[in-house]
Amino acid sequence: MSSESYWLDTAPAFGLGQAGPVEGQVDVAVVGGGFTGLSAARALALKGARVAVFEAGRVIGEASGRNGGQCNTGVAQDYAVLSAKLGAGQARAFYQAYESAVASVDEIVHSEGIDCHYQRNGKLKLAAKPEHFAGMARTCELIRREVDADVQLLSAAEVRREVDSDQFHGGLLQRNGVQMHVGRFGVGLAEAAARKGALIYENAAVSQWQARAGGYQVHTARGTVQAKQLLLASGASQVGDLNWYRRRMAPVGSFIIVTEVLAPDLLARLLPAQRSYVTSRIIGNYFRVTPDNRLLFGGRARFAMSSPRSDAKSGEILRAALAQMFPELARVRIDYCWGGLVDMTADRLPRAGQHGGIFHSMGYSGHGVQMSVHMGRVMADVLDGNAAANPWRGLDWPAIPGHFGKPWFLPLVGAYYRLQDHLH
Repeated sequence: MSSESYWLDTAPAFGLGQAGPVEGQVDVAVVGGGFTGLSAARALALKGARVAVFEAGRVIGEASGRNGGQCNTGVAQDYAVLSAKLGAGQARAFYQAYESAVASVDEIVHSEGIDCHYQRNGKLKLAAKPEHFAGMARTCELIRREVDADVQLLSAAEVRREVDSDQFHGGLLQRNGVQMHVGRFGVGLAEAAARKGALIYENAAVSQWQARAGGYQVHTARGTVQAKQLLLASGASQVGDLNWYRRRMAPVGSFIIVTEVLAPDLLARLLPAQRSYVTSRIIGNYFRVTPDNRLLFGGRARFAMSSPRSDAKSGEILRAALAQMFPELARVRIDYCWGGLVDMTADRLPRAGQHGGIFHSMGYSGHGVQMSVHMGRVMADVLDGNAAANPWRGLDWPAIPGHFGKPWFLPLVGAYYRLQDHLH
C-alpha cells in the first residue's frame, strides 16, 4: 500500500520549472505552487505581468494534489443556514461564486486542452439520517427558489438506484459539478502558466520577505527576488513566516484511501451514475470512482494533523466505513492511503484580499478544487486594480480564539463534532 497521493503518483512529471537560481525582479511573486498560485500566475502572465511562483516542494504537492477530487457548486455551509445568517442576497452571491468557480475550471481545461479525464457528473449529497433528509428538502426548495433551479431532491428509493447501499434516506442532487484527475489537471495548469511566461520554481520555500521601496524583497531557499507585489497562495502551509494567517485557520487533516482496480460491472452496479458523493454527517465521508476504475473514499476520520502514523490510523477507520457502506468491498485491497491538510476557517468561507499590503487567498475549507482555481484568476484581477472582483472582500477575519498557530484544540473539536453527529 502506497502512502503517496494517488493523484500525484499517477500524474505526469512537470518539466517546465526553472532550473537556475532565484534572482532579479518580477512584477508579482506568488508564494505557493498549488491551484491558487498557478491559476493566478497564468492569469497574470496573460495580462503581460512578469510573475514568479515559489513552491516549497513540487507543484500541487500539498492540498491541490492530495484532495478528494470533487469539483462542484455548493457552499461549505448549508445554504438555508447561510441565507438565514447573511440574508438571501449575500447567500446567493456566495453560491454563485461557487458556480463561477466550476466554470473557471471548465474554461481552463478546454482552452488549454488539459488531458485530465474531465467529465460532468454532478454531486449527490446523501442523507445519513431521516432528519437530515428533512433539512435537505427545505434547503432544496430554498435553492430552487432563490438561486439554482437545476437541483433535485431524491427519495430514499431514488438514491438506492444511484448508490447501492442501505445507509441513506434520500439525497440532494446538484448537477453543476465535474470530475477530473486533479493531478493531471494541476500539472497541465502549471505547464499552461509556464507556456504563458510565468517562472515556476519548485523546492524554493519562501522563508521571509521585507518591504522595500517599490515592493518586497522575497527570500527563498534558492535565492532572493525583488517583487512589486506579493500574493500568498499558501493555504494551510506550515512552512515560512505565515503566523498571522495560521491563527485564522485550523489545519484540519483529511484522509483518503483508494482501492485496487475494480471490475467495471461491479462499479456499474454499486455506483451507476459515478457522480461525486458526500454524506451529510459532520464527520462524514466523500467518495468517487477514479478514471482507472478504483474507488476513492475519504473523510475527516480523525481530527488530527496528517503524518505517516496519523494517516495509517485514519486509513483503518476509512476502510471500516467503506466496508459498512458497501459490504461486498470489505475484502478489496487498498492500494493508496494518504492525508493532507484542509485550510479551515471558523465560518468555512474563504478569505481573500490584503493584509499589510500583501495579497492573499486561502481558507477554502474543503471546497478548494474549484474555488482555488477560480480565486487565482480573481486575484489576478484584484492585483491589477479591480478589488470589486473579489466575492469575499467584505468578510472580516478575526483570529480563532486561543489559536496561536498550532492547532492544539483539534481533538476537542473532533469530540464535539462526534457528539453533534450522534445527537442530530
